[in-house]
Amino acid sequence: MQEIKPSVQIVTTAMDALHAVRELNRRGYRKDDVYVLAHSSDETKSLADATDANQIGLAEEGVVSTMANIFRSRGDEIRAKLAAIGIAQSEAERYEEELDRGRLLVITNVH
Repeated sequence: MQEIKPSVQIVTTAMDALHAVRELNRRGYRKDDVYVLAHSSDETKSLADATDANQIGLAEEGVVSTMANIFRSRGDEIRAKLAAIGIAQSEAERYEEELDRGRLLVITNVH
């Protein structure tokens, strides 16, 4: 069985993220399949609450990686979160650079 690669949309504002999540919901994606990610963890939480989407967390990363994030830089933590949902290291680095520029990610992950 072929693994489905997550799809990532790069958006510039929280309103763009909200529209992207709503469009994904309209197309049949469930809340469990849609994640949002911002550079700061606080902004990610606020964005997830505002868009009714998920954050990449314990269920996706597992206990060991989640605990290791306490000791990682934010960049390392972001790359670990993206890897946990199936994004390749080289792509995770590129997406982290986008987050560094203030952009946001809307990610669909169908198991």
